[in-house]
Amino acid sequence: MSAPDIGWLGILRLGLVQTALGAVVVLTTTTLNRVMIVELALPAMLPGMLVGFHYAVQILRPRLGYGSDVGGRRTPWILGGILVLAAGGVTASFATAMMETNTAGGVALATVAFLMIGAGVSSAGTALLALLATRVAPERRAPAAMVTWVMMIAGFAVTAGTAGHFLDPFSMERLVAVTSVVCALAVLLAFVAVWGVEGEGRQSVGNNAPNTPTTPFFQALGQIWDEPKARRFTIFVFFSMLAYNSQDLILEPFAGLVFGLTPGQSTQLGGFQNGGVLAGMLLAALAGRGKLGSLRAWTIGGCIASAIALANLIVVAGLQDLWWESVSDSGLWRVGLPVLALGAANGAFAVAAIGSMMRLASEGRERREGVRVGLWGAAQAIAFGLGGFLGTVGVDAIRYLAGDETAGYSMVFGLAALLFLVSAWLAARVDRVRETDQKYGTATAGS
Repeated sequence: MSAPDIGWLGILRLGLVQTALGAVVVLTTTTLNRVMIVELALPAMLPGMLVGFHYAVQILRPRLGYGSDVGGRRTPWILGGILVLAAGGVTASFATAMMETNTAGGVALATVAFLMIGAGVSSAGTALLALLATRVAPERRAPAAMVTWVMMIAGFAVTAGTAGHFLDPFSMERLVAVTSVVCALAVLLAFVAVWGVEGEGRQSVGNNAPNTPTTPFFQALGQIWDEPKARRFTIFVFFSMLAYNSQDLILEPFAGLVFGLTPGQSTQLGGFQNGGVLAGMLLAALAGRGKLGSLRAWTIGGCIASAIALANLIVVAGLQDLWWESVSDSGLWRVGLPVLALGAANGAFAVAAIGSMMRLASEGRERREGVRVGLWGAAQAIAFGLGGFLGTVGVDAIRYLAGDETAGYSMVFGLAALLFLVSAWLAARVDRVRETDQKYGTATAGS
């Protein structure tokens, strides 16, 4: 039996779950990262490896989504994921403190902790997006995606500022205490936010009658991969996220080395980027309400605009020696404006893609939203981990071979721009299966 869709209050409450996720993740992937490298003087590859484990374990997303499909309710998987995530966060902080006296034991414990973090994010995040896909009316999906994304960023920002205040004067004991409090508050927030939103039993919004899938997981996953639109969207997610993260991690070092920005100015540069992301999200959310075009158009346009913005960064870097150096803070503005444009393009395509994902997750006769969302989440996680690694390695390799700082960054930005153009082409092909694969699509829909 279908139920009324989740209204704006319910969307805001579910967005608080994203806030809780962001609060824990930002401490474990940034603060602990810094403590390992600076306070403990450990190799930078150690936290990089641990964060890689956090992404790698997210290959479990389709299986976790399948579990929420079979069970008929998403709430237990959201809350269970939050508990595992919080436990992993506390364990990770304790493991970091342990590295001060027992490096090998601390690293071993941290490995387990980051695997828990990845599993918790996978369970809670996949079930949450599946719930939004099934219970939010189509015209609200893009704005809902924007709301939940912004609330996750709010979790990053609020936690970073507040926890940073309480971490000083720094000690390992204070690190464990602050992390434990943040994780406990995240669990409490998530439980209060999600309680009663879903209701009892399987409910959905749309034309498809819900039923619980009985097909074994790997067979179900194979059938979804055989669905042309699901397969093409998975490939699009992989390439677009590979492009996004290959440039995201090197922007601030690029600004410092090529434009001579100070650490404080690099932090301001992050403000340019995040401001652009928010503006792009707002525009794409309006598109979801039919004001400024379709989600498909904004997804394609956002990818193309991202490629153009990256090309602009390459041009600005190449002309660096020709700029007037007498203007105060000119370096920040020269790189800041292209980064602002890049952030806007990234935000537009990301929210439009999430809105499209919510639509595509509910298509098909058999209700397998969790598996579909999990498949796309796994593609995103793998691309994120791979993109960050390849982007940084590419810069180092090209810089070493060419002996030029600008050349390394420009080459990686150029490759990312090319990947964004490929992503735009892939996004344009997702819905073409209605014309080119109608016969095949009809067969898979009834599987």
